[in-house]
Amino acid sequence: MTPDQIDQFYARLSAAHPSPKSELDFVNPYTLLVAVVLSAQATDVGVNKATGPLFARVATPQAMLELGEESLRQAIRTIGLYQTKARNVIALSRLLIERHRGEVPADRDSLEALPGVGRKTANVVLNVAFGEPTIAVDTHCFRVANRTGLAPGKTPLAVEQGLLAATPARWGRDAHHLLILHGRYVCKARKPDCPACRVLDLCGFAGKTAG
Repeated sequence: MTPDQIDQFYARLSAAHPSPKSELDFVNPYTLLVAVVLSAQATDVGVNKATGPLFARVATPQAMLELGEESLRQAIRTIGLYQTKARNVIALSRLLIERHRGEVPADRDSLEALPGVGRKTANVVLNVAFGEPTIAVDTHCFRVANRTGLAPGKTPLAVEQGLLAATPARWGRDAHHLLILHGRYVCKARKPDCPACRVLDLCGFAGKTAG
């Protein structure tokens, strides 16, 4: 796509979602971090069902430590890999207290040093909690970037770098959510809803259909 086409691409997605945001429920940067860690290989809907009652009781690292790993496991047992995730959440909560006075750090290196936090999770936190123009490449974002030709790449990191290079500055903060929402509800993995697609004429997908 040309720069003008990419700008139009985002403009049309923005028209469908004027105020794009994360579909994970959270009450502060800490609960956002926990929710994103829990969302790995799980749906946002499934995570929200578990974290609703949890975040009503626990909203700080100290409160999480007081809850304890066993109680946390029980609270999130409906989420895949819940045992490993509970261990990571307890560990990262302890490190937030020890290293960051209980606050979620606003820099990538400190975030990625926390248990269970990789590049994608750090990108989400930096974008949603701190307004940084990062792009977290999940399966939806990866699919849309490759399928449409917006930023083809063989790895999430390659796609992320391609998107950061191609995305106009005015879409930097929202690009992450716009791409994910488009992939989740329109450009779906098994059966993309091409007739409902706002960027059909800009899309380079060989298998797209007009109706």
